[in-house]
Amino acid sequence: MKPPIRAILLAIAALLLLPYLLVPLYSAGHPVSLLMVGRFLAGAPVSRTWVDIGAMSPAMPRSVVASEDARFCTHHGVDWDSLSDVLEDAEDGEVTRGGSTITQQVAKNLFLWPGRSYIRKGLEFPLALWIDLVLSKRRILELYLNVAEFGPTGQFGVEEGARYAFGRGVSAISPHQAALLAAILPNPVTRSARAPSAHIRRLAGTYTARARSAAISPCWTRN
Repeated sequence: MKPPIRAILLAIAALLLLPYLLVPLYSAGHPVSLLMVGRFLAGAPVSRTWVDIGAMSPAMPRSVVASEDARFCTHHGVDWDSLSDVLEDAEDGEVTRGGSTITQQVAKNLFLWPGRSYIRKGLEFPLALWIDLVLSKRRILELYLNVAEFGPTGQFGVEEGARYAFGRGVSAISPHQAALLAAILPNPVTRSARAPSAHIRRLAGTYTARARSAAISPCWTRN
């Protein structure tokens, strides 16, 4: 094998291995997402104030789990049952939600790139399984709530999202406000918790009811 080709393959292998080496380090600290880094390098506004999950309104993590990943506490990074349902719906020509778990979204936000791609998904699955193995459910959810995009102009994390939408920190929001924030997660640029549409208000009502359900076991309350 020619030296340049070997060097290129080694560089690719190192890039693929790096996230697996970083994940154990992310059991502490305040990591940032690649999207945050990209916006910063491009000169676009970025705001994020880290808040530990224990300092948030309890309704916030419950609402996000209710809206994004109801089986968060029972799967191991990838919800194979949900993924199977999505694939079956796609085969039938039905437009459905994505099948990504919160853990997969953490993997994407921290180490990969946005947008739909089979390559990204192929990298995302094993990385999500590794994240679930190495980190606690509490830490995974805490990471997600602090790196996900929650506003239209570079607001990242639930603290900045709550301050932008409601003028108060995430510790002081109501269950309905938490559900509104959860409802904009698919696209906080086109969806607004600050001036919610009728559709977003309906979603928030659904998520508020789900969050109260005993079916959501708060595994994130323990380390």
